[in-house]
Amino acid sequence: MATASKWAWRRQIRAARRLVTDEEHRTEARMLRNHLQVVVVPGSTVCAYAPLATEPGTVDLLDELLRVADRVLLPVAHTTPDEEPVALRWGEYCPGELVTGLWGLQEPPEPWLPESALAEAELVLLPALAVDRRGVRLGRGGGFYDRSLGFRDPGSRLVAVVRDTELVDELPSEPHDVPVTHALTPGRGLIALPVRE
Repeated sequence: MATASKWAWRRQIRAARRLVTDEEHRTEARMLRNHLQVVVVPGSTVCAYAPLATEPGTVDLLDELLRVADRVLLPVAHTTPDEEPVALRWGEYCPGELVTGLWGLQEPPEPWLPESALAEAELVLLPALAVDRRGVRLGRGGGFYDRSLGFRDPGSRLVAVVRDTELVDELPSEPHDVPVTHALTPGRGLIALPVRE
């Protein structure tokens, strides 16, 4: 069953991320930031996210994105009254103005843009626990991005940001999983997917 094996992958990767030292994390964040000049089209709109403590990168990545891109949009998670996840809303990133949102995520304050704002982005940076060489992305399991990516521009690049060891040969997948077009890792930079060898 794909869900059970996804759960095992999530547990394994979260455990490995907890072992990353602060110095390793800072070094990898600097390396990711250095790749942004190649990844981002100057003057474009980028959808990104504020990394959690164990995720690759830091909020400094957002500041660098804003220096290169014209506009950076960040996700705002929300649920139905029954607490079912729905497609992400988006908010403009302004340095120093993030607030703590649902589940402790750092998000822009209101006013928020609708789900369809994702279609304005030429580049979408996605949080991921892992990505495989076919473009299968392993997220945290909430389903927010799978519900949201239907609003994207079909020509946009979907880039999963992971550590070098988190680009793997094969992950379990399900029919609703939206494949990514690229992975971004500290050591290897931007990698087009699927990887053909």
